[in-house]
Amino acid sequence: MSLFENTLIQKPIAVATEKDVNIVWQNCLKIIRENISEQSYKTWFEPIVAAKLDGKKLTIQVPSQFFYEWLEENYVHLLRKALDYAIGRDGLLEYSIVIDSGNKQRNDPPVAVNMPPSQTITAPRTESIPQQINQVRNPFVLKDVDSMRLDSYLNNNYSFDNFVEGDCNRLARAAGFAVAQKPGVTSFNPLMIYGGVGLGKTHLVQAIGNYIKNKATNKFVLYVSSEKFTAQFINAIRENQLQDFMSFYMQVDVLILDDIQFLSGKEKTQETFFHIFNHLHQSGKQIVMTSDRSPREMEGVEDRLLSRFKWGLTTDLQTPDLETRIAIIQKKLQAEGIDIDYGVIEYLAHSIDTNVRELEGVIVSLIAQASLTRRNIDLELAKSTLRHLVKDTEREVTIDTIIDAVVEQYKVRIADLKGKSRLREIVLPRQVAMYLAKELTNLSLKSIGYHFGGRDHSTVIHAIQTINDLMDTDKEINSTVSKLIKMFRK
Repeated sequence: MSLFENTLIQKPIAVATEKDVNIVWQNCLKIIRENISEQSYKTWFEPIVAAKLDGKKLTIQVPSQFFYEWLEENYVHLLRKALDYAIGRDGLLEYSIVIDSGNKQRNDPPVAVNMPPSQTITAPRTESIPQQINQVRNPFVLKDVDSMRLDSYLNNNYSFDNFVEGDCNRLARAAGFAVAQKPGVTSFNPLMIYGGVGLGKTHLVQAIGNYIKNKATNKFVLYVSSEKFTAQFINAIRENQLQDFMSFYMQVDVLILDDIQFLSGKEKTQETFFHIFNHLHQSGKQIVMTSDRSPREMEGVEDRLLSRFKWGLTTDLQTPDLETRIAIIQKKLQAEGIDIDYGVIEYLAHSIDTNVRELEGVIVSLIAQASLTRRNIDLELAKSTLRHLVKDTEREVTIDTIIDAVVEQYKVRIADLKGKSRLREIVLPRQVAMYLAKELTNLSLKSIGYHFGGRDHSTVIHAIQTINDLMDTDKEINSTVSKLIKMFRK
């Protein structure tokens, strides 16, 4: 022990000066710096301010409750070692925690932290020291823009009113609305919504955010993609502003993180999100996430994170059924003030059954085509628009191109192919067309049957099985079907 330390221990200080406090803390930092990495030192110890020294009790000011908990969890033994060096084994440590909530401080009663025998550090969560609380830097704001405006990054066009409910999404919508009405209060925390591309995940979670933002103006709602979260995290490390980054996220009341699966393999980002998640959840703040797969199917994500994802409710969005697709088309057309024949709507709903995004894209293109060509939206224009989109998106085939190819191959009429004729020279081409539709498109059996005179799915199943069997036994049919498939897959 140094001469300075002996003097400090033997000379109780009734009211220490600012210089005394800083000397003791600098001695503590000397030991701390020798025992951890430079990056850890800058992240967790440089932001600490030595507040006061009362006898052998040192009070340090930390930026947040989370910061205090992190020190206690990860560096308590190192702090004990530093305190032994700077004050002595009977030295005490006290935390002053800064709470930034509208520039107000909250005083909590002191809470003792248990330590190994003879090495107790008293760590009251006191905030009684008057101090200026600095605003946390918003990591969304570009470096050259000096603005502290907190933007939620929500799209106001997304709401529950224009989210079309169906069997495919009813549970997710109900859960989302419950969360929106009582964020952080329901058992749906976190709320995890997963499903394929274009099924409405982003729409639903942003609707939650917009509802809360409009109804609870005192809550800070934040929507962010996991890719943007990762980019901000990397930038915070590069600029030595990790504490600003974490403090910012810990003040959020409702955190909406989109496409959580992109955190896969990013260990440091996951670790940081883990601590942010814990802080928000323990503080009764709402967490909403989306993913393209369920938690159990996520690879490269830490088990401790996956287990927390399952604390609340996990629900999926499925591919919309025919009735929901029709409702989506009608809702979109209504919003645009356009009225078209129900037959055209039904044709579009049967032709596009992959996802909502593609369906809405087709509607927008159809409206644009009608406007540019000054035509009414009819079945002919719908078919023409679909062919145009097929070419643009490099999809290889549609039900109409299949029918055209089969009609050309077998020299039959489209009306006969879709009609009720039971003649073999008509039935076989019809069955081939149904087989190709199933083989080359994503259409459901019900949709395929619709395009062939409104036949039911059992008829389509029979046709597919028949052609499968004939291809095994009839070389001519095998050759014809193979030629047609090859033509579409060039």
